[in-house]
Amino acid sequence: MSPRRSYDQYCSAARALDAVGDRWTLLIVRELLAGPRRYTDLHADLPGVSTDVLASRLKDMEREGLTTRRRLPPPGAAYVYELTARGRGLLPVLEALGAWGAGELGERRPTDAVRAHWFALPLLRALREAGAGEGLVEVRLEEGVFHLYADAAADSVEEGPVYGDGPAPGEADARLVLDAVTCAALGRGETGLREAVRDGRVRVTGDGTAAKALREG
Repeated sequence: MSPRRSYDQYCSAARALDAVGDRWTLLIVRELLAGPRRYTDLHADLPGVSTDVLASRLKDMEREGLTTRRRLPPPGAAYVYELTARGRGLLPVLEALGAWGAGELGERRPTDAVRAHWFALPLLRALREAGAGEGLVEVRLEEGVFHLYADAAADSVEEGPVYGDGPAPGEADARLVLDAVTCAALGRGETGLREAVRDGRVRVTGDGTAAKALREG
C-alpha cells in the first residue's frame, strides 16, 4: 500500500485535497454517483485512464472511506465499487465544479470523448433550479439515453443512485429530448430549463409532476 499523501496543512481545503486531489479521483466519483459499478465499466467510461492508475485510485478511495468494494451474489459473482455516504457527500462539490468549468466547454474538440450521462449533473441542477420537484426523468440525446432522479438534493448523502445509463427503470415522470449544445448552455447558465422548453430547444413529454412543472413554465 502506498503511503498516504498529504499537504500537511491545517486547513480544511488542504485536507479535502489530500483525499480527492489526485487526477481522476473526482471523475471516478462522478461515475459512481450512478450506483455500483464494475471495474470494467468504470474503465470504459473513463477514457484515457490507465488500468494501473484506475486500480490505484480505487484503492486510495477505499482507504479514504470514499468507496467500498463488494462481491455481487451469483450469478453475477463480480466485484463492484460503490460510494460511501462520505463519497456521496461530494455531489455538491462536483456540481459546483461543473458549474465553474462549464464556460470552458465551448465547441467540442475532435479529440474530446463524450458520454451522454456526463450531462446528468448539470441537468440535475437545472431541474432543481426550474422547480421541477421530485421524479424520475429520462433524458434522450444523440449521444445516448440516461435517466436521473430529480429529487436528488445537492446535499444528499442518502443511499441510491443520482442518475443511471439507459432508459428509466420504470415509468418516467418526465422525458426530455434535447441536444448536447443545449445541455452545455444549461450548464453555463446561459438559459434556464423552463426557458429552453418554451423556446422549443427541449421537448418534454410525460404526465408526472416534473413534466407538468416544466410545461407550465
